[in-house]
Amino acid sequence: MLENIVSFRLPVAERMQIRRNRWQPEGTTAEEAKKLPRLCVVTGTHGDELEGQYVCWLMNRAIAAHPEYLTGIVDIYPALNPLGVDTITRGIPRFDLDMNRIFPGDARGTTEEVIAAKIVADMAGASCVVDIHASNIFLREIPQVRVNVNTAEKLVPLAKTLNCDFIWVHAAATVLESTLAWSLNSIGTPCLVAEMGVGMRITKDYGEKMLAGLLNLAKTLGIWKGPVEKVTEPIVSTDGRVGFINANAAGIFIPEIEHWMSLRKGDLLGIVTDPVTGEVLEEVRSPSNGLVFTLREYPVVNPGSLLARILDVDSEAAKKAAAKSAKAAAEKAAQKKETTDKAAEPAAPKPKRAPCRRRAKAAAPEAAEVKQAQAPEAAKAPAAPAAEAKPAKAAPKRAAKRQTVKKEA
Repeated sequence: MLENIVSFRLPVAERMQIRRNRWQPEGTTAEEAKKLPRLCVVTGTHGDELEGQYVCWLMNRAIAAHPEYLTGIVDIYPALNPLGVDTITRGIPRFDLDMNRIFPGDARGTTEEVIAAKIVADMAGASCVVDIHASNIFLREIPQVRVNVNTAEKLVPLAKTLNCDFIWVHAAATVLESTLAWSLNSIGTPCLVAEMGVGMRITKDYGEKMLAGLLNLAKTLGIWKGPVEKVTEPIVSTDGRVGFINANAAGIFIPEIEHWMSLRKGDLLGIVTDPVTGEVLEEVRSPSNGLVFTLREYPVVNPGSLLARILDVDSEAAKKAAAKSAKAAAEKAAQKKETTDKAAEPAAPKPKRAPCRRRAKAAAPEAAEVKQAQAPEAAKAPAAPAAEAKPAKAAPKRAAKRQTVKKEA
């Protein structure tokens, strides 16, 4: 059921609308719906983060394919900042504001504050809200959930169901108090912030991984009774175990590693190069043992540009989780390769079918008619020139016998 939760007039006969698609068990009344558990899937707060658009599409299709599995309500909000999505702009283009810095809003404030207030009011009271973000155009993130240390006790168990590789429990900061997640958590509505991929792009593998996690979360909340995939066991970490690696020189960064790769202290992450002179300006090395969960995507860097984030995995629990994640990734890659190889194999030749007897019988009269029609034409045709005489062959005994019988008669 499509509904507008915010709608107001724009110049030149246009309207700005924030839409919600609600899925609920068939035949549910408005009063019954108030008592059902509810999951909100939210994205598009920043207009240049498009990973969540694919997740919303997948989620809608999964529910539409099996509406009988619904035992609660799923609300899907594909674009909280539709103007930003339309113009590929991070903030609200008309107001030049970061939408995730104006919550909880004000019902009697400016236009953007009214929008924020209506969004919070519509999601308040949900069993859980999942706010899906991508990184910016400069960095790529593995699927992860970020949780404030003040709400970690309540949110980490929910985050573990979301099929992400990593849960980052970060410190509180004043700037976070104006985000959607903080505003909802502060009024008792659990909100998880999921980060994955890169700005202005869609990573299909990450989207499909997130869909499996959302269905698993919905089942945990009593909203979905259909089958779900087994989810990844995430590594839970705090700020103290996250290392930041920044560039010391300006140039072009060329990575030498892959995402979620295990590193040893001193391993080469990449190089900063000067394309004018051909020099290597800096060799970037890992300061510790760990896993790379953030990696530079945009190659142009300046001193201080973030190149990577590394999760310290010196503890035994983290090492086991990392090994399990790496094994799962390897199995998935092997399975994908096997599927590709099978598709590339030439198809076996089909066995020739025996001629159909019915068709042969049906064709026989037609062939006879054609032969009869051709006979008179053959008689009319001029005789072919006589061939050169050849020595006569001895007639078969049967033919000679016939001639003898004829003479006697």
